[in-house]
Amino acid sequence: MEKLCVIFGAGEVHSPRKRFGKDDLIIAADGGYAAAIQAGLEPNVVIGDFDSGSVPEAAAHVIKLNRDKDDTDMMAAVKLGLRRGYKTFVLYGGVGGRPDHTYANISTLAYLNAYDARGYLVDKSTVATIITDGSITLPKAAHGTVSVFAYGGNANGVTYKNLTYILDDVELTPDFPLGVSNATTDKQAKITVKHGSLLIYFPR
Repeated sequence: MEKLCVIFGAGEVHSPRKRFGKDDLIIAADGGYAAAIQAGLEPNVVIGDFDSGSVPEAAAHVIKLNRDKDDTDMMAAVKLGLRRGYKTFVLYGGVGGRPDHTYANISTLAYLNAYDARGYLVDKSTVATIITDGSITLPKAAHGTVSVFAYGGNANGVTYKNLTYILDDVELTPDFPLGVSNATTDKQAKITVKHGSLLIYFPR
């Protein structure tokens, strides 16, 4: 099983997994430390500028950032995980609250994708991810609404397999939400794009 980099942001965290593997890396991005502790998880690293709270004294390892920085705390945590060789990222506490923060974390998914990594932004009932020039097979347990949007430009050769409404080698554009509110079936779904990027929301 591929090792995970699990990052807790300062937003609301909904039912995170309680256990992770010994090779998984748990990072708290600034205020996400409290959410991780509340979930019963001790982060390996806490990173942030701590502009909204004090440095957690009980944390095992703290990286304090300059407040005058270009990266969000979540992005700084992602870059740390990439430097340590992780390719699969699970982001909690990055949705809700300020909509610009949510969008910043969607942009973070695109950043991961550009570095040949995959990020999953987890909300209460939905997971968001971005794929480029490739495919994703949704988890067998994912049942419900699936939405697919072109991200960062036109997406060509978009094909759905085993969704309620099928597309076959279609172009999606950022200015028309053709892919909103699809749904899973009793078979495992697969989404493919030949050229371009897709922002995909699927049931948690």
